[in-house]
Amino acid sequence: MLPVETQRIIEQHGIKYVLAQFVDIHGAAKTKSVPVTGLKAVAEDGAGFAGFAICGMGMEPHGPDFMARGDLSTLIPVPWQPGYGRIVCIGHVNGEPWPYDTRYVLQQQVERLKAKGWTLNTGLEPEFSLFRRDAGGKLQLVDASDNLDKPCYDYKGLSRSREFLERLTEALQPVGFDIYQIDHEDANGQFEINYTYSDAMESADRFTFFRMAAGEIANDMGMICSFMPKPDPKRAGNGMHFHLSIASASNKNLFHDASDPSGMGLSKLAYHFAAGLLAHGPALCAFAAPTVNSYKRLVVGRSLSGSTWAPAFVAFGANNRSAMVRVPYGRLEFRLPDAGCNPYLVTAAIIAAGLDGIERQLEPDFVCNENLYSLSLEEIAARGIKTLPQSLKEATDALAANPLFREVLGAEIVDEFIRQKRMEWVEYSRHVSDWEIQRYTEFF
Repeated sequence: MLPVETQRIIEQHGIKYVLAQFVDIHGAAKTKSVPVTGLKAVAEDGAGFAGFAICGMGMEPHGPDFMARGDLSTLIPVPWQPGYGRIVCIGHVNGEPWPYDTRYVLQQQVERLKAKGWTLNTGLEPEFSLFRRDAGGKLQLVDASDNLDKPCYDYKGLSRSREFLERLTEALQPVGFDIYQIDHEDANGQFEINYTYSDAMESADRFTFFRMAAGEIANDMGMICSFMPKPDPKRAGNGMHFHLSIASASNKNLFHDASDPSGMGLSKLAYHFAAGLLAHGPALCAFAAPTVNSYKRLVVGRSLSGSTWAPAFVAFGANNRSAMVRVPYGRLEFRLPDAGCNPYLVTAAIIAAGLDGIERQLEPDFVCNENLYSLSLEEIAARGIKTLPQSLKEATDALAANPLFREVLGAEIVDEFIRQKRMEWVEYSRHVSDWEIQRYTEFF
């Protein structure tokens, strides 16, 4: 028999099929559709997959099955797909959790916090772009009139895409997303939907569900909802800022201290955690900005609107949106991740780096409250500020040279991630772009 609460959800929402869902190493959702009569078996034994067919699972064609074992407490309806529910799974092989499953990797880091009586709360801010394909298959903005140089918060841009935004919002609210604001962001056709923070695991589950919902609702409307980090070279890219705080067992924010002499409202614990992020910033970059395209966002320079809104330097500041770590009073904002990241892997790496800062009692070198976008590289260097990796290759090399993440997250998942990303870099490096054709065909 299924638990009473599970049965209630099934009956209340008329669920006939359940999507047994997990993610690959890139954070892309993978599923099997299971008739609701098979849900108990998914929870106990798992839904079977050929692991070699899933990217980054470290399996071969002759290996055992990858069994996605569902957590019944994560069962929710899929509002845009009536009659369906979704259950989040962790991969098991031969009855044991599989170290290449990134949700399991995060679960292990959450347990490290739990052993201290702590919970990491994260508030994610996903940005996305809306496109259509023209008759020739090229991407065009859904709203051709959305063409201002500084379109952020523009009423017309927001209003003319409201049907999609409303449908997405109304699909997420019934399943626990406390959505409190929607806005047009700094690039044309770019939007952000904000919802209340939750514990780290639930936040990662929610972001995965968010991307599933956005993609399918957009497709139903003849659109593409893109989480590509940098779809337009002249405009701001799609980030996914992480707001961070650690709560005690009594739900006290342990990052907050009103007596902080800096006026930022941070506790010593928060300073140590932030210093861990800064110390491991270059290696974290590989997880937070995990594609070739990510580094078109993390550029040294400006966009057409005057700012990329993405960090290019390893810096820590109060309300400084040009820094890698910003401090909204009493908590931290990690601005490095983009909307194309794997939320489980990024969150696990954040915990690993932050706990390292706490355990070694690291301190940020200094607080930077200058507009880093306005400084020259010489001025940046004179202040002792390091530049973040400017390519996927640089970030992957930084990760390979940093022993913390192999030790804490597991050598299997980190080595596989590096292997995947080095393959991606080689494939990109061999690609001949339109720019090269135009520049070099008759250059010599």
